[in-house]
Amino acid sequence: MTALRERMIEDMRLRGLASTTQRSYLHYVTGYANYFWKSPDRLDLEAVRQYTLHLVEESKLAAESVNAFLAAAKFLYLVTLEAPWRPEDFPHRQPVAAKVPTVLSPQEVLVFLHAVTGVKNRTVLAVCYGAGLRISEAVALKTTNIDSARMVLHVEHGKGGAARYAMLSPRLLQILRAYYRMVRPQGDWLFPAYHPNKHITATLVQQACRDAVRQAGFTKRVSPHALRHSFATHLLENGEDIRVIQALLGHRRIDTTARYAQVTPQRLVRTAGPLDVLISPAKKRGRPRKQDR
Repeated sequence: MTALRERMIEDMRLRGLASTTQRSYLHYVTGYANYFWKSPDRLDLEAVRQYTLHLVEESKLAAESVNAFLAAAKFLYLVTLEAPWRPEDFPHRQPVAAKVPTVLSPQEVLVFLHAVTGVKNRTVLAVCYGAGLRISEAVALKTTNIDSARMVLHVEHGKGGAARYAMLSPRLLQILRAYYRMVRPQGDWLFPAYHPNKHITATLVQQACRDAVRQAGFTKRVSPHALRHSFATHLLENGEDIRVIQALLGHRRIDTTARYAQVTPQRLVRTAGPLDVLISPAKKRGRPRKQDR
């Protein structure tokens, strides 16, 4: 491991970046260095611009991937290398088309969870839906994070390293207790790997998720994050305040929550149109007067 790579890893850890973000940054910085066959500390902003152009025009990467490289480059140069540049000196982020997230109906969630093989995988995914947790947060739960007295789950390291409390519904608590009696996890982790000092990986659960999609015969793409989307949307449909949902999801900004809590077709169907209300015949009250008979 080079000294620069080790320093960047230390900086990412100090700032509480998620492990998935750390891997992504290292992946894109490595590709950038290999493209020029030079260490990044010997390259400049013009190199960043040229490589961004290469990703867009030659590699044909999606806008999200190009933006991931730009985020990694900004972290490398502004944080680790402390270059005398400003964030606005870097190429502009690529516009990302708005996408409607996948949202399952409650019945589809039930069918999907029944199709998941392995009690550990099924329970992790039940937590993603039942508490709105990210997959990285769900697999990293400890047995001590379950507070049945207050009916909350303690998420120690959420996105950006922030801790928060998530909801623990009676049904989810029942599922977790049944899982605990069956598996009897040893050590700190609620979902331990084969080595008790480590928890299972998100990659393992995501593969089980893909297998369940095929088993259930779904045509829509279902991921652990889709269960989180569904959690937020179903709470919204049940009349929960969006700011409560924001706190449960651990979002800093309300507009982020608004993207998660999508209005589903079912809610649209139940909404009366203004034209229907306008032409609906008024109901007469009481008995008609004699002159009206």
